[in-house]
Amino acid sequence: MKNIAIVGATGMVGETFIALLEEYDFPIGQIYFFASARSAGKTVVFRNKEYLVEELNQHSFDRKIDIALFSAGATVSKIFAPIAASKGVTVIDNSSMWRMDDNVPLIVPEVNPMDVRFSSGIIANPNCSTIQSVIPLHTLTPLGLKRVIYTTFQAVSGSGYQGVNDLKKNLEGKSGTFYPKAILHNALASIDTMLEDGYTKEEVKMIDETRKILHLPTLAVTATCVRIPVFNGHSVSINVELEKPFELSEVIELLKKQAGVKVFEDEIPTPQDASGQDLVYIGRIRRDHSVENGLNLWVVADNIRKGAAANAIQIATLLMEEKT
Repeated sequence: MKNIAIVGATGMVGETFIALLEEYDFPIGQIYFFASARSAGKTVVFRNKEYLVEELNQHSFDRKIDIALFSAGATVSKIFAPIAASKGVTVIDNSSMWRMDDNVPLIVPEVNPMDVRFSSGIIANPNCSTIQSVIPLHTLTPLGLKRVIYTTFQAVSGSGYQGVNDLKKNLEGKSGTFYPKAILHNALASIDTMLEDGYTKEEVKMIDETRKILHLPTLAVTATCVRIPVFNGHSVSINVELEKPFELSEVIELLKKQAGVKVFEDEIPTPQDASGQDLVYIGRIRRDHSVENGLNLWVVADNIRKGAAANAIQIATLLMEEKT
């Protein structure tokens, strides 16, 4: 039994942490819920018991807590994750704050579970689109990864409640307040801050995180990330150039054997199919005839479950297995 804390308990991912810990019947002794001053005082229900949400502060971890699931943004994680870690808590952080820190493992359990042993108190949960993409790429590493091109089609839930509310407002004929343009009937090819070289931070996250998780620091990767008017479920078109020749049947069999995925051969998976699921759905597996040893994949997943909360809880499960 572990004592668990959820930081950012009233946010979209925080609420999913709560639901999945209950759904998975995670072995919990005590559980604590933290949020900002704005949300402190609210109540949450876990396993038919009502809990008070406490305001997060520097003394929040002055109690026996084994694992803290953070989803409160990079600014909060920068301040409070080290405080928690200094008090013996293992932090699993969903923000971008620690992902590229050389001393912090970045984990997708189906890909690099062994890296959890290198944690010194903080473990990073990858970007949602990265998580669903590196699983099939990991499967293909025996064929040699030469180059990867990502094009993402990301749901508004990736922006949290602000993005969801903008789409709802647009559907009611009202203007949104979060996105720079209407999201309804539209596609916004800019997620997160635009950088000087024309890439966005979201695209750079996918590039850098893919290399770190796969332990391929020189892998050629590029990305274009697009927000679309879908409530939940990210889709990624992945174009891969492999080092070795392959038979398409070989690729399909490799993917079918990979834990955490479901391969679609006769139909095309959609965000609606993946919503509410923890598996990564893969379809449209076909050759890219424009390049030698080229391959195209269509990869879909629930960005709030597998792309955030479920992956973090899988990491927590790894921690428990490491210590048994």
